[in-house]
Amino acid sequence: MHKRKKWSALPFLLLLAAGLGSGCADSSKAVVDRAETNQAAQTAGKAGAHFDYFSYKGQDDYYNENTLPGKDYFYNPILPGWYSDPSICKNGDDYFMVTSTFSYFPGVPIFHSKDLVNWKQIGHVLDRPSQLKLDGQKVSQGIFAPAISYNPHNQTYYMVTTNVGGGNFFVKTKDPFGPWSDPIWIREVPGIDPSFFFDDDGKAYILNNDAPDGPALYDGHRAIKIQEFDPATDKVIGPRKMLVNGGVRPEEKPIWIEGPHMYKINGQYLLMSAEGGTGPDHSEVILRGNAPMGDFKPWQENPILTQRHLDPKRANPITCAGHADLVEAKEGEWWAVFLACRPIEGKFENLGRETFLMPVRWSKDGYPYMTQGNELIPMMLQKKGVQPAQEVTYGNFEKHDDFDAAVLGKEWMTLRGDANSVYALNKVPGFLSLECAEANASELKTPAFVSRRMQHHKFEGETKLHFEPTDDKEAAGLLLFKDETHQYFLSVSKEGNHRKVCVEKISDAEARVLASKTIAQGNDPIGLKVVSEGTHYNFYYAVGKQEWTELARQVNAHYLSTANSFGFTGTNIGLYATKNPFRKREVQ
Repeated sequence: MHKRKKWSALPFLLLLAAGLGSGCADSSKAVVDRAETNQAAQTAGKAGAHFDYFSYKGQDDYYNENTLPGKDYFYNPILPGWYSDPSICKNGDDYFMVTSTFSYFPGVPIFHSKDLVNWKQIGHVLDRPSQLKLDGQKVSQGIFAPAISYNPHNQTYYMVTTNVGGGNFFVKTKDPFGPWSDPIWIREVPGIDPSFFFDDDGKAYILNNDAPDGPALYDGHRAIKIQEFDPATDKVIGPRKMLVNGGVRPEEKPIWIEGPHMYKINGQYLLMSAEGGTGPDHSEVILRGNAPMGDFKPWQENPILTQRHLDPKRANPITCAGHADLVEAKEGEWWAVFLACRPIEGKFENLGRETFLMPVRWSKDGYPYMTQGNELIPMMLQKKGVQPAQEVTYGNFEKHDDFDAAVLGKEWMTLRGDANSVYALNKVPGFLSLECAEANASELKTPAFVSRRMQHHKFEGETKLHFEPTDDKEAAGLLLFKDETHQYFLSVSKEGNHRKVCVEKISDAEARVLASKTIAQGNDPIGLKVVSEGTHYNFYYAVGKQEWTELARQVNAHYLSTANSFGFTGTNIGLYATKNPFRKREVQ
């Protein structure tokens, strides 16, 4: 079990200075024991659940078995876990990237890089309740496909997106490190996936996925439309025009042309969009024209990115590739960011749609592309001259949070709101405290659930919980959350005069107890740990200073996979407390 480090080393150092020899180790242990006793005393009798720390350790086989061949190589995905729908922009030597968050708060994480490989999250674009209204929305609704752009004519950054519960809007700032403005709604632009294009003549345009002119001819028949935008008034002006009807090969009845981006490269306008739906048939296509509102013709070799036709049984498959954005590096070459998945056996898609990076190549007739034919998206790439930072976002890594800070780390999220009414940092010093809230994670409300993305198929997630439930309704612990109806809950609750640790499988109908163990009532903390093997989860607990005890083994991970539950997010793991748990049924 993880040992906390929130204790002063001073007494131990004084013992060393006194030359107490072998007694030092025993004295050091006594310091730790006293610290843990003090923690128990701090939390004793205090309502709610108090989490001492959270540790996460990625252990994917691919990274362990395939060492990077040089210091200027990196792993794909560059943002593992469900960092979906990436969009990127550049200003000078600075690159900024954003991704979707759906019904999580805060919304739209923003990352910064100087070299396209080493990324650091600098905050969230939508970090205030006034910017982000998510009440009553399912987890796969909310914020779709943010697009970030820089307008050099007014030195302003824009992020435009769709809130499924409200429509299309944008926010803007002079400083991408924040803060960003409150939403400016674009009610005249229906549909989803808006993006800005700022031309070099000072004019601006907004593109998006919309219904086609006239009736839809089949399910999934959509269009890409464009309208001029006035940055001085923040309003669209003039007529809307349909640039793409259905897709690049209308005779094949393509579905879900979406996520459009426009670029002006070498004097010509390129229109790039996703096509095929954000599943196994996903792809990216390209068209070219002579004016933003002119006629656009598709490249004959489309798609420019896809893996849909490849053998699903290939080693380390990458699927669902599409929804790309292009950026010109400061060295002059072009790169693409896009989403894709890394399923196991075609059915374990628990990580969701992740962010990948690839170089762009150019055809002889001037079209950009990332893959052609049977080319594979690589898991390892080189960017010459770029060295890895001390902390990178890719590969296997470990994260540990002692909850000592005044605010949560940027990786943490809550559902549909800031949840400040049900969680607190340092209410008990050095702990994340959760109120056992009336709301639970199966409702379209804001539960006491603070979570982060799963970023590896194989990982360990661990916490230590100080919790004295007052009745048999209160429960707290680790929650593996895909959506409102697909969850696993490693919980501590009360049964009679004892505490109980159990693993529950939560569906739309019930919370089925898969395993449980009664333990003595008291104020000893309880360690909780989940070990993921990719295709299944193992659950453990430890009371006080005892060793880990296995509670449940070989729990099917497919239950939390997008292949089973559907939806646009991957799975989160986090800290959860409620006094309104789903009704339970004991395992038969």
